[in-house]
Amino acid sequence: MTSLSLAAVLAESARRYPTKTAVVDGDIRVTYADLWQEARSYAAGLRELGIRPGGTVALLAPNVVDFPRAYYAALAVGATLVPVHLLLTADEAAYVLRDSRADLLICHGSQLAMGAAAAERAGIPLVTVGKVPSDPAAPPQSSVQQLTELCAGLEPLPSYASRSAEDPAVILYTSGTTGEPKGAVLTHLNLVMNTMVNVFDANESRTTDVVLGCLPLFHSFGQTVAMNGTFRIGGTLVLLTRFTGPAALELMVKERVDVFHGVPTMYVALLTAAAGRTGLPRLRLCISGGASLPVAVLERFNAAFDTTIFEGYGLSETSPTATTNQPHFGTRAGTVGHPVWGVDVEIARPEVPERIELLGTGQLGEIVIRGHNVFARYLNRPEATDEAIVDGWFRTGDLGTRDADGFVTIVDRTKDVVIRGGFNVYPREVEEVLARHPAVAQVAVIGVPDPVHGEEICAVVVPDPSADLPDAQELVGWARERLGRHKYPRRIRFVSELPLGPSHKVLKRELRRTIAES
Repeated sequence: MTSLSLAAVLAESARRYPTKTAVVDGDIRVTYADLWQEARSYAAGLRELGIRPGGTVALLAPNVVDFPRAYYAALAVGATLVPVHLLLTADEAAYVLRDSRADLLICHGSQLAMGAAAAERAGIPLVTVGKVPSDPAAPPQSSVQQLTELCAGLEPLPSYASRSAEDPAVILYTSGTTGEPKGAVLTHLNLVMNTMVNVFDANESRTTDVVLGCLPLFHSFGQTVAMNGTFRIGGTLVLLTRFTGPAALELMVKERVDVFHGVPTMYVALLTAAAGRTGLPRLRLCISGGASLPVAVLERFNAAFDTTIFEGYGLSETSPTATTNQPHFGTRAGTVGHPVWGVDVEIARPEVPERIELLGTGQLGEIVIRGHNVFARYLNRPEATDEAIVDGWFRTGDLGTRDADGFVTIVDRTKDVVIRGGFNVYPREVEEVLARHPAVAQVAVIGVPDPVHGEEICAVVVPDPSADLPDAQELVGWARERLGRHKYPRRIRFVSELPLGPSHKVLKRELRRTIAES
C-alpha cells in the first residue's frame, strides 16, 4: 500500500509556513499552524462521534473558514468527504446523504434549517459549526450538538490518519442533468496530483499569491484549484461568501488580491462592476473554467484589468483540471489550451460508445481523457462507470477539436447541440458572435421545439445596462451577417438575468424548460 492523504496539503504548509495567513474570512485571519490545529481538533471531535478511517462525512457549509476546518478534519480522521451543494432542497440533500451512505453531516449554522431536515430524512446524526442565526425554520440551538463544544475537552489528533493513495478522499455529486445525481469517487491520488499539477505545472503560482475564494468550495473548481492549490503553494485564500461583481472588486482591492479564479458569468459581472470605476485590483493571474468563456469577454477583461486570462477545462470526474492555457505553451483565445502534465486528452468518434476510436487533427468528436486525474468510479453505479470509462479513457460527453499545435477547443456539450432542419448547430459558435454586439452583456443559445425544422435556435440575451436596449431584429441581423443561414437565431428573448447553478454556470436545461412553458 502506498500511503498518501490529501490532508498532507494543509499539514505540510502548516509545517513550512506556520505563521503565515492561510485564510481571510471577513475580520477573521487564521494562520496555517492554527488552521491545521483547528482541523485536527475537529477531527478529534469526529472520532469521538464514532468516525473512523473509511467512514463518510458530509459537509454543508458556505465559503467561510469553517469549510476548510471541517474539510481537512474529515480527511485527517481518515474519512471520505462528501460536499453538499448549498442550493439543494432538503429532499435533494437527503438523497446525497443516503446515496453516499454518510455517517454524519457537519452543517454550518447558516444552513441549519435545510441541513437538519436533510439529516433527519436520511436518518443520520448532525453536528454544527459556526454561529447559528435565528431562523424559525431551524431547530432550537439548544437541541443541536456543536462540534466546537465537543472538541473543547479533547486533545487534537497528533497527525492525520494513514490512507492508501487509491482510497476515496472526496465524493463529488454531478448536477444530475440526465437523471439522478451520481457520486464521482475521487481518490487521494487524484486530488493530490491535480492540486500539485495546477500550482507547479499549469499555472505560475507563487507563495506570495493572495487568491480570491469566491468559487463555491463545495464545487471541484473551488476546492482543488482555489482552496487546495492555494494551501499547497502556501498562499493566502480570501473567502467571499456570496459573489457579486461590486463585492468582489471591493474585497480584492482591500486585501490586495492578485489571483482570481472564476467562471464566465463572474468575469462578466466583474466587467460590469468595473465600468467607470478607478482603482481596480492588480490581477497577476486569472483562470477561467466551468464553461466556455466568450472570446469577446476575455478580450474586454484582459484590456480592462491589464491581465491575461488562462482558460481551462475539466469536470468533476477529472478532479477537475484536464487542460488549460499554460505559460509554457502560450495562450490562444477561444481554446482551453493543452492537457496538464500527466494527462492525455484526445478526440474520439462519438458514435462508437463501446470502444475508443481516436480521430485526427482538426476533426470534430468527443473529448476523451485519461491520466492521474480521472475518477475511480461512480458510487454504487458500475454500469454508469463502464459507460463512462472505456478502454481506459473517460468519455466526457463534450464535443471538441484539437489543432496542429495541440490546442484543444470545446465546441459544445453533446446534449446542447441544436439540430435545425437536419443540420447540427453548436450554440457556442452563435454565442461568440452575439457576445460581440456592443449591447449584449450575456447570452445563452438553446434549441426550442419547432414544427417545421424540428428545433429552432433561440438566443436568450441579458442586455448591457450601459448601452441602449437592442432591438430583437437588430440582433438577428447582426448574427445573420456573421453566420451561415442555418446557424443564426430566429428567436430572441430578453431577460434581466440568466439562471445559474450553484457553481455559477448557466442552466440551459432551466432556460429550455421556462421557454417551453411560455
